[in-house]
Amino acid sequence: MYDEYESKMKKTVEVLQSAFTTVRTGRANAAVIEPIKVDYYNTPTPINQIAGISTPDPRTLMIMPWDAGSLKLIEKAILSSDLGINPANDGRVIRLQFPQPTEESRRDLIKQIYKQAEESKVAIRNIRRDAVEKAKAQKKTGEITEDDLAITEKDLQKLTDKYVAEIDKVTQAKEKEIKEI
Repeated sequence: MYDEYESKMKKTVEVLQSAFTTVRTGRANAAVIEPIKVDYYNTPTPINQIAGISTPDPRTLMIMPWDAGSLKLIEKAILSSDLGINPANDGRVIRLQFPQPTEESRRDLIKQIYKQAEESKVAIRNIRRDAVEKAKAQKKTGEITEDDLAITEKDLQKLTDKYVAEIDKVTQAKEKEIKEI
């Protein structure tokens, strides 16, 4: 019975971890440009599907389009995104230079990850609430007893606590990574 809810909670943690990879920490990371879509032949296309992406050094991301005609389109997509980095286009490749974060930008990043973490915790609690409501409906129809309901609520709370703790662990690891740069 709990497998469905546990998989939803696990998925919530995975989504948070995925979101954390797109947080710009000062190190070049191709994940920060994954959400950016290029209007390539009137089709929104991820950059990694029309260009090679490499990191020649820890603070530089290099984008080399396979079709030279898409260079300007990629540059335009990056400029119109909320990435906050101006691309350097030399006619063959685009370079993104990631600046060293300031103390203020680190604090902002930490606030951002804690906000995302809190949203994930709310999602986990909503999963628990839905499960408890379903169990209460089953009790009302006589499918389960009062004792079964109490056990179910207790087990769901343990599951919730486990995944909230997992979110805290992931968030603290990301915070440590941000503070070390």
